[in-house]
Amino acid sequence: MFNVFVWALGIIVILFILGLLFMLLRKGLPNLTWDFLTGLPSEIEEGGGIGPALFNSFYILFLSLAISIPLGMAAGIYLAEFAPDNRFIGFIRICVEGLSSVPSIIFGLFGISLFVDIFQLDLTILGGAVSLAFLNLPMLTRVTEESLRSVPTELKNASFALGSTHLQTIRTVLIPVALNGIITGICLTAGRAFGESAVIILTAGVTTSGELWDFNLLSPGETLAVHLWYVQSEAIVPDAGDIAQKATAVLIMIVLAINLVFRVPLWIKARRMKG
Repeated sequence: MFNVFVWALGIIVILFILGLLFMLLRKGLPNLTWDFLTGLPSEIEEGGGIGPALFNSFYILFLSLAISIPLGMAAGIYLAEFAPDNRFIGFIRICVEGLSSVPSIIFGLFGISLFVDIFQLDLTILGGAVSLAFLNLPMLTRVTEESLRSVPTELKNASFALGSTHLQTIRTVLIPVALNGIITGICLTAGRAFGESAVIILTAGVTTSGELWDFNLLSPGETLAVHLWYVQSEAIVPDAGDIAQKATAVLIMIVLAINLVFRVPLWIKARRMKG
């Protein structure tokens, strides 16, 4: 009876997710065009695209991950392998766990205070990327620490017995074994960051520079998620509903693609090891 209950619950969850995806994609996905993906947004006339917002989404995501992944992994490695077991480190772990559950808008308020009020940079891609990195950092730290702690102690001891140093053991044994969990955490973080809107609205703004490929870090950085919110709630273009549906389809498909890009190499590696 328990097996039947678990299978039924799993099937219901899968059907619910598939139904939700069908409802969100059925109108927007068939109407996607290259002009929509690369075109400039319009404030008044219909037929605008999402090109600059889509580029800013990938640009800010790349910058935030480039900042948060090295720092998060370094912090996680320190907490798992080097940090002493005392009250202060325990307090640090509690703080990291607390930051992981803080609403994203709090990081947005921190970013606007730091970059807009203190550094007088206005709403920029740089402020959005760094604020988003702060949002990602606690989760990456915890995922790295827990992944390293899940590695069997026998593997570490075997590496030490063969004469490896602690750093060599971390680099050649612990990280490769824990890589599956670390990449899963990066995947979840990247998907969350790509669809984040509250932080970007407060630190990067709701407009773009009007250029499709704008690498200037001090340009305004509206992303696709922010553009979707703006079109659905504030825009006055006649085809706002159609733009929102197509932008929703693009956002969902990219988040799914991010998960596949991160997970497919792990699946291939696992199959090779079994073979």
